[in-house]
Amino acid sequence: MSTAAPQENAAAATPKRSGSSPFRRRPREEAHSNEVLVHGGLPMTIAGYAAMIIAFAIVAIPLYWIFMTSIKHRSDIYTTPAVWFPHSVTGEGYKTATQSIPFWDFFRNSVIVTVILSLAKIVLGVMSAYALSLIRFPGRNLVFIVVIAALMVPNQITVISNYALVSQLGWRNTFQGIILPLAGVAFGTFLMRNQFLSIPSEIIEAARMDGAGPMKLLRKVVMPMSWPTLIAFSIITVVNEWNEYLWPFLMSDDQRTGTLPVGLTQLQNNEGITDWGPVMAATMLAMLPVLALFLVLQRHMIKGLTAGAVKG
Repeated sequence: MSTAAPQENAAAATPKRSGSSPFRRRPREEAHSNEVLVHGGLPMTIAGYAAMIIAFAIVAIPLYWIFMTSIKHRSDIYTTPAVWFPHSVTGEGYKTATQSIPFWDFFRNSVIVTVILSLAKIVLGVMSAYALSLIRFPGRNLVFIVVIAALMVPNQITVISNYALVSQLGWRNTFQGIILPLAGVAFGTFLMRNQFLSIPSEIIEAARMDGAGPMKLLRKVVMPMSWPTLIAFSIITVVNEWNEYLWPFLMSDDQRTGTLPVGLTQLQNNEGITDWGPVMAATMLAMLPVLALFLVLQRHMIKGLTAGAVKG
């Protein structure tokens, strides 16, 4: 009896190994679970890659065809079956595209309209979002509801009323006639407001306690924490304004104020029926500026959309 008691006490005092825990899986069980996990996730991985390839093909094949058509000889464009790899390349399409219409005048007008409209929308969007998110005033929620309602109204519905108003003001064939009706900022207000609301309230209150006024709070605190969302908003705005077609087409009669999409329509009417090479060449030239901008800033755009779309 005396010898058994010390042995029992020693056994009780000896710590158990971690491997003997009843809550820990045995190596054989872990290997089996990992094998099930790998085999269960493989079909989803394959499906994900297949969807990515399909999406890439849907976008890339038309772009590839546009580029190939722009450098083909005319005889290679109208062949059956289609020629995916031209036997020889030529730059005549680009030369014709820039000479048969005042291409660079249209290009200049697009730059002017896009820059002015983008700056106006960015400034108005940031200021209105700041007012609706961090400044308290009567009717703030009602104003935001009106802004959200504006997002639900297609631009095409307001074309007739805007056209009548601009014509009565004598603004047809002018830049202000193109720019002012397009300067709405509903989307930018919505996006930037969500971003401003996601900033921790402790930071805002600390800045106010330090004596930061509304404009200083915006410049020194809010905007430095909102650059990714602002870049995303800026890219979307620039692309939309660069590609805007319907309103400039209604407001412009010639190259004095017509934008590049309007010029492409004129080129298509002149050359498209008989020769698609110059049309595709002009399309490539029109895509390059916004494509380069997007490729440079795409990471900031994705980060900004994910950061500003959810309040957290």
